[in-house]
Amino acid sequence: MTAVVQSQRPQIAVSAAIFRDGKVLLTRRARSPAKGFYSLPGGRVEFGESLHQALAREVDEETGLKIEIIGLAGWREVLPATAGAGHYLIMSFAARWAAREPVLNDELDDYRWIAPDALASLGDLKLTGGLEEVIQSAARLIGH
Repeated sequence: MTAVVQSQRPQIAVSAAIFRDGKVLLTRRARSPAKGFYSLPGGRVEFGESLHQALAREVDEETGLKIEIIGLAGWREVLPATAGAGHYLIMSFAARWAAREPVLNDELDDYRWIAPDALASLGDLKLTGGLEEVIQSAARLIGH
């Protein structure tokens, strides 16, 4: 395994709040950053890739799902908290599940479909910062 060298510049990433039957998909990170935290599937945008292309690719790579992207639900900036940590601008999109069942890659180790209004009662789950607000915004775009 090669070491990941962090860029000295901010990087753009995308994530998807994927809705299916009134529930949103949460995935748990299997490694850093945010190991053990539930979040939305997604990842870095590659050079020359549109945000939508990157999102469809990342969701497919991480979960095997096909999605229909609805629109931008919000964004979050993650500043480097420690030396060597990354600086990310994460663009989060609302999406609808279109096909396939989740099959996680090695970046993720668990997933759950959860009703957006049940997020506040999930005290035992560690959620990444800003996750609830993005999901609520995405739910409004989807019409839930």
